[in-house]
Amino acid sequence: MSKVASISPTRTTPAYIKAQIGSPSQMLDVSGLPAEKSVGALIEHAASMGSSDLFFCSADGHVAVQVRHMGLVQPISIVTSDEGKRMLAHIRTASGADVNERRKPGDGRWIYRRDSEDNDEDIIDLRINFIPTMYGEDVAVRLLVRGHALFNLEQLGMLPQQFASYVQMIEAPSGLVLITGPTGSGKTATLYSSLLHLNDGKRKINTIEDPVEYAVDGFHQSQVNSAINLGFAELLRAVLRQSPDVIMIGEVRDEETALTAVRAANSGLLVFATLHAPDTASAVQSMRALGVPAHFLASSLRGVVSQRLLRMLDPESRRPFDLVDAPDTFDEVKEFLQPGEGMTLYSHGPTEKNGMTGYSGRVGVFEVLSTTRVIRQLIADGVSAGAIRKQAVAEKMLQFRHSALIKVAKGITSTEEIFRVVPNEQLLSDDY
Repeated sequence: MSKVASISPTRTTPAYIKAQIGSPSQMLDVSGLPAEKSVGALIEHAASMGSSDLFFCSADGHVAVQVRHMGLVQPISIVTSDEGKRMLAHIRTASGADVNERRKPGDGRWIYRRDSEDNDEDIIDLRINFIPTMYGEDVAVRLLVRGHALFNLEQLGMLPQQFASYVQMIEAPSGLVLITGPTGSGKTATLYSSLLHLNDGKRKINTIEDPVEYAVDGFHQSQVNSAINLGFAELLRAVLRQSPDVIMIGEVRDEETALTAVRAANSGLLVFATLHAPDTASAVQSMRALGVPAHFLASSLRGVVSQRLLRMLDPESRRPFDLVDAPDTFDEVKEFLQPGEGMTLYSHGPTEKNGMTGYSGRVGVFEVLSTTRVIRQLIADGVSAGAIRKQAVAEKMLQFRHSALIKVAKGITSTEEIFRVVPNEQLLSDDY
């Protein structure tokens, strides 16, 4: 595909777009191109940035094209309404969506193929959602670039004591391991890394996903299909008849899935599942809310991981601030720091190389709760999430705020990034 010129914001660029622009060089001018070429250029540009999502947002007189890059939304182009309509019509056709129905939300899938520099075929799996808005259609495109290297457990960002606890948790022969966090917090990376760690050829590993994001040799992967009412619960019941050793459930959404997962874990299988909960102790309450009896959950739960994704400071441009006048800044986590760490605070240094953000790459910040004998009894007794958290802290669980503070002390990220990602109540108090 021919190179598309970059553009800079002008006085006619909407104010909300100007406010989001990091580097003008990341803005593409696709005006005047055929719809097929302009859409292809935007998809490839978004993928080359490492973006997770591409958005086409209809507004009054224009369509803004944005990406989600390192967890933040930023624009990459802006086109007229007529150009935008042609681009969206092309996306509908290419994704197999109904081209005649724009009044209702819809979904599509597009396997986009491009030629890379070494002429090997590069495939981008696009999961597409359409929704009607006041000015037309909005389209969200999830980008799944095949062949991307998956994370190793060691690369996720767990601190040494968290990593040791987690490895011990997942190497158990059976039990339930819950991974929690909001959308975009890196749960999928943790799940795949965990399964790859266990994928030694001696275990049968089945996954139930929505969608299957990475095809992995040695995994038996199944995908839910809402069009035929094939959900997590139905697939989980079928997978249990396949004699697996390890099961991964993309998300626990309902009572039937939660109960079946717990029963599977109690029957001798190792079960991984994601769950929406703000922290580790709250995940126990979430499972109870889904109708899982407390004693049943207590006997199966191996542990819970809660996580967020933080942008990492660009090591070449970060700005140091000496803490000689505030030597107590990192006293809470001093025992976890190496000699020389915690003496300097770093802030982001925007440069053209890092898109004027000051950050390069992302890393996880974690809270890892292992189900000890005492915590298991507390779960069985139906105590509050606060009581479970208090016991976990007494047993030396590193809370979010301590995990985050250690990353700031090591110069990996900034305090601004911590407060952007981790809720204040998890940073300012032991009792939240």
